[in-house]
Amino acid sequence: MSGRVPKQSMSELKLRRLSEHNQRLREDLARPRIRVSEASKSLINFCKSTPDHLIPSVWGHVNKAEDPFAMPNQGCQCLVM
Repeated sequence: MSGRVPKQSMSELKLRRLSEHNQRLREDLARPRIRVSEASKSLINFCKSTPDHLIPSVWGHVNKAEDPFAMPNQGCQCLVM
C-alpha cells in the first residue's frame, strides 16, 4: 500500500503543474496584442520624432543646456562614481 501513495501524490503534482501551465497559457492568450506592421510603424514614428542627442550626425549638435548627457557646470567640476 505504501507504493500507491507516491503514485497518487505524483499524479496530483502533475495535475497541479498542468493546471498552472494552463492558467499561464490562458493569461498569455488574454494579453492584448497588435500587429507587427502597426508596432513597426509606431517604432519608426517614435524614432523619427524623438531626437537622440547621442547621434549628432542625424539631429545636429545640441546646446549644452539642452543636452541631458552633458556634464553640469556647477560646483567643483568633480565626477563622483
